[in-house]
Amino acid sequence: MDALLTAKEEGKRKWLYPLIRKGKFYKWRSWISYAYLVLFFTGPFLRISGQPLLMLNFIDRQFVILGQVFWPQDIFLFVLASLVFIVCIVLFTIAFGRIFCGWICPQTIFMEMVFRRIEVWIEGNSGKAKKLDAGPWNRQKIIKKSSKHAIFIFISFLISNTFLAYIIGSGSLLKIITEPVTAHWVGFISIWVFTMIFYLVYSRIREQVCTLFCPYGRLQGVMIDKHTLVVAYDDVRGEPRGKLDRKADPLNHVKGDCVDCGLCVDVCPTGIDIRKGTQLECINCTACIDVCNEVMDKIHKPHNLIGFFSENMIHEKEKPSFTSRMMAYSAVITIMIGVLCYFIFSRGDVDITLMRSAGMLYQEQPGGYISNIYNAEIINKSNSSREIIIKTDDPRIKIKYIQAPGKVTAGGSAKTVFFLFVPASSIHSFKTDIKLNLVLKNKIMKTVSTTFVGPIND
Repeated sequence: MDALLTAKEEGKRKWLYPLIRKGKFYKWRSWISYAYLVLFFTGPFLRISGQPLLMLNFIDRQFVILGQVFWPQDIFLFVLASLVFIVCIVLFTIAFGRIFCGWICPQTIFMEMVFRRIEVWIEGNSGKAKKLDAGPWNRQKIIKKSSKHAIFIFISFLISNTFLAYIIGSGSLLKIITEPVTAHWVGFISIWVFTMIFYLVYSRIREQVCTLFCPYGRLQGVMIDKHTLVVAYDDVRGEPRGKLDRKADPLNHVKGDCVDCGLCVDVCPTGIDIRKGTQLECINCTACIDVCNEVMDKIHKPHNLIGFFSENMIHEKEKPSFTSRMMAYSAVITIMIGVLCYFIFSRGDVDITLMRSAGMLYQEQPGGYISNIYNAEIINKSNSSREIIIKTDDPRIKIKYIQAPGKVTAGGSAKTVFFLFVPASSIHSFKTDIKLNLVLKNKIMKTVSTTFVGPIND
């Protein structure tokens, strides 16, 4: 297609009025949407070990995923997780096209399963909504439009509050709601800015988010191939299309199974004609499959004239297969997830960066000791302040602080400078390996190794 389907020839917006038909796939999408909506609105308030289910606080640089707290020091985990997510999207697109867009994407779920249903409930289905928009501004139209947009703004307000809770946390959100507005101007303004954005997206922009703003539709063109399962029209079976004429051709030998009813276009939320092939606007929502199967039932033909097909399934009569490219991506994903899980589960609550002071050699100390000076930064990755000290396993080795670490705040760090005293009699090489322990309440949290330089004793 070389023209925007939602624009008229003169360039004006072509408003879409998609029909809603509740077939098998629509029911499955509905159940997935219900689960998603419940999880979305309760997520900020659910707790795992006292931590939110999910919080991405970019302001305070605190991130919580499934109750696990991540700090800026764990940025490499986010980079790795992002790579895993991207590769997963690529794999699923190669295998199933844009099924993410039609079944899981928040934009589609809120638009089709929340706002669209409210609109149909108030204004009626496609034909009635068209008539209402084309009609004069009478009392009935004013009431219906005002009611619809008032509900849209209210739901957008709820979405905005929930969205903000995922960023700043439910506790901070409750403070904004319950305390005076003057104490939280930034939060109050943020809520209403997000509210207006969501309202405009779902009341005006709508499907153009998928066709104009989202880059994923354009990327799928380079990721799908002849083996990719997508929502497709079986043109071998359906063509030549034409109205069913029982009298002239009772068994329908002359024409294909497509009766050219146009319902597949009427139900499409992005306004495409699936019979023209795979298009970037198609979000694999399966609405056209449901309505076409209804028509096939009425004319006593098999289901899935429109269905999940690959190009080779239609034209080469191949069965779905797990291609070598899919296997390769699956192997990469498995390895990356394994590495990610290893780093997550091996991650400790505290960490330390330890370095012997550059440019300084050892010093001889009274009592037969040799000393080195060290700089360290202790990082507390837990969600509470901790009093952490440094100890050694060898009781002969002493530590003397120049700057003690003290209490390390949650998600914070503390710098410390200390001398390490080692008996000269135990030094037998220029460099000696020393192990230091980070201790919290007599519990060793982490063990690190460092080198100690001193004179060689024969």
